[in-house]
Amino acid sequence: MNGSPTHYVMLFKAVSYALKAEKILKSEAIPHKLIPVPKQISSDCGICLRFESNLRSSIERSIFDKVEFEEIQQLSN
Repeated sequence: MNGSPTHYVMLFKAVSYALKAEKILKSEAIPHKLIPVPKQISSDCGICLRFESNLRSSIERSIFDKVEFEEIQQLSN
């Protein structure tokens, strides 16, 4: 392992859900990034949220019951 953090992506059914999740996370100052869905991952929506593995539980708590998402997948390095 090279010491770099593991990243996850949260996939959404629609861009509007991704944007709503981003707004919530920004308001709570939780680090994340909106990125295009990686080619190896299939999704109905073209963008997803990328975040470090240590933030997964915080992110899930923040958007639970507020934003519908499809799944969370680990990104391969």
